[in-house]
Parts: sequence; C-alpha cells; structure tokens
Amino acid sequence: MTLNQQTAVRKTAANRDELIEKARQIGLIAEKHASEAEQNAKLSDVVIEKIREAEFHKLLRPKVYGGQDLDYFTFGEMIRTIAYHSVPAAWLSYFFVIHETWPAFLPKESRDELFNSGELMADVFAPVGKVTDDGEGYRLSGQWNFCSGVLWSDWIALGAVAKLKDGDAPEYSMYIVHKNDVEIVDNWDTLGLRGTGSNGVLVDNVYIPPNRVFKMARVMAGQGLGKDNYEPEYQIANVPYMQFFLMGFQFIQIGGVERLLDIFQSKTENRIRIFNHGQNEKEAASSQRVLAEMKIQLSSLKGLSNEYLERLTHYQENSMTTLDEEEREKLFAIRGYVSKNAAEMALRVLLTLGGNSIFKTDPTEMFVRDIMTVAVHPTHLYEDSLAAYGKSIFGFKGNPTW
Repeated sequence: MTLNQQTAVRKTAANRDELIEKARQIGLIAEKHASEAEQNAKLSDVVIEKIREAEFHKLLRPKVYGGQDLDYFTFGEMIRTIAYHSVPAAWLSYFFVIHETWPAFLPKESRDELFNSGELMADVFAPVGKVTDDGEGYRLSGQWNFCSGVLWSDWIALGAVAKLKDGDAPEYSMYIVHKNDVEIVDNWDTLGLRGTGSNGVLVDNVYIPPNRVFKMARVMAGQGLGKDNYEPEYQIANVPYMQFFLMGFQFIQIGGVERLLDIFQSKTENRIRIFNHGQNEKEAASSQRVLAEMKIQLSSLKGLSNEYLERLTHYQENSMTTLDEEEREKLFAIRGYVSKNAAEMALRVLLTLGGNSIFKTDPTEMFVRDIMTVAVHPTHLYEDSLAAYGKSIFGFKGNPTW
C-alpha cells in the first residue's frame, strides 16, 4: 500500500473493518443463493434484504442526508470482497451506492423527497429517451434496457438529450421517475450477471417536474452542487463525476478473478490426468506456469486500479471536477485494460481446467461468464478506451463521454 493509499484509508479507519465485514456477509449469503439467482435471473430477496440492512446505499450521500467520508480504497475493497463470492451481488451493491449520489445534485425539494424515502434507486445513463415540454415541466417517453437494480428500486433516473427551460441548447440530463409510472420489461436473459435482474424500463408520456431533472452535462462540466452549495465539502461534488461513477467495475472483476485463481489452484492440486500417465496436474509445468503468470497479472491489475483511486483521491483533495483530455482518457484506458485482461484471465482458467469446470453446478463457469459480461459494458470496452487514449496523446479529442 502506497503512502497516498494509507492516508486515504485512515480517513475511514474507524469503520473500515465493519464495512468490509458487512461486505463479506453479503457475499457469503449471495454465494449460498447463487444457483437460485441464476435460474430466476435475479438475486434472492434474502440477498437484497442483506444489502439493505448494511445500508451501503447511504454511504456516499451528502452527510446532511446520512452519508459519510468514504475513501475510495475502502469502497473498492468492499466491492472486491463481495465479488469474491458473487459478482452479481457486488455489481448491485456497488450500483446501489453510486445511484444515491445523483440526487445530491437536485434542488432541495427533490433531494429531501428521494433521500428521505429510504428506498433504493436505479438508473440508465443511455440518452435514448424522448422529451417534450409540458408547462413548467417535461414529458418523458422511451424504453431503456440494462436497468440494474430496477426490480428493487423505487426511483429511476433515465437519460435523454433535450433543451431544458433554463438552457439554450439540447443537453444530456437524467429524468427521474417513480416505479409506479413505468413498466418493467422482462428482457434480462443474458450470458452473465444474470443475478442482477437488469431488465428494461418502458415509459410512456410521464410528466417530470423540473426539480426532478439531474443536469448531468452541467455536473460533468464541473458545476458541482451549483448555486445551492449546501455542503461544500461533499466529496462527490469535488471530483470528476463520471470518472468517480465508473471507478468500481474493475474491483468487481478483480474480486471475481481472485476467486477463480483460488478455484484454479484447488482444482489443479486435486486433478489427476488419466491420459497423462495418471499425473497429478499440480506437478505439470504448464499449470504451474499458468497460475504463476495469472497471479502476476492480477497484481498488475490491482496496481492499475489503485492508481485510478490515487488519482481520484488527488482530484478530491484539490477539488478538481474536470480533467484535461489526456488525463480523462487515461482513466478510460485503465478501466478498459483491467476489464479486458480480467476477462481473458477468466477464460484462460476455464480453458486450462478443461471439461470438468463447465457444469452448471460448478462455480467456475458462473464466475467466468460474469467476469466476461462485466467487460462488455460500454464504459469499459478495451478497443474504444485505448483508441480514445491514443487520440488524446496526440492532441485529438477522445471519447465524448467516457
């Protein structure tokens, strides 16, 4: 652990162990119900209740609404700890935390309403909605897919590009609806992350009052909490919002890969190769080399991910809410690099262990599918991220959003 990491961790040292233990308990119960989650394409209600009980969703709210200082290293460790047992549970636990940061940027009336409801929140960033004006507010229509957490959330923020009342051009915003005003589209039948229940959402001409619009483009441009700066030290208003929002995916994958390497070692130690003169596989140079190489790879991915967190910590300490193009795209490239390599490591575990690891009752294939599915998220695509970083190095514009 570097000096910067030690400094950041000390900020929440008082409850770090408690948070990690709560994360471990969530992971253990999710692992116990993993087969049920796979079959039903959603986590067991028992797991969701455990997540609610931990109250992780409140951690990164403004303090006036029950939040606390949470260093990014502890946050990452919490997510990694859950993912070691269940990648879908880590995914949802992470999302339930970060989803309660965007209400912080709403007008007070809506902040109070959403935070005081005590309910979980979901969102889809993709700006695919259609918005029309209606008096002081707006009307929202459209269908959004990949809405993680929607099955257990009361409030849902949905992306669209439209001209706002106080704007002079169309801009990217999130329009917040209540679950009673939407139809859930049961379309979550996927390769991996099945337990997340990330179904679609259909909205038909729903009225959105002006105080339920999260002006994402303005927050990404660094406006922070705006004129109503009710908590100047709020940590999420003092970092680049999108780069914070995306910080946890890599820890989801790293936790899953750690589990796969432990599985690989255990299986290899007990594997007898009938067609190789009954050799114990742990004596085979090929498996020895594969495990050694992947452990070094894992260390390198952890190092890159911690560099990402060190940068976030630096931004927060210096109230940097926007980044220059090359710095922003370097973070995208780190996410993409970790994501691709984690997915390749997961596949290599499966290919090296062979046929005994493909049965549905074996955790190996489930972790492999889940880790590979995380890697296809648009904010972590390797080819996009490295191309964007490369462009920025030569002085060109990178990706417009990530």
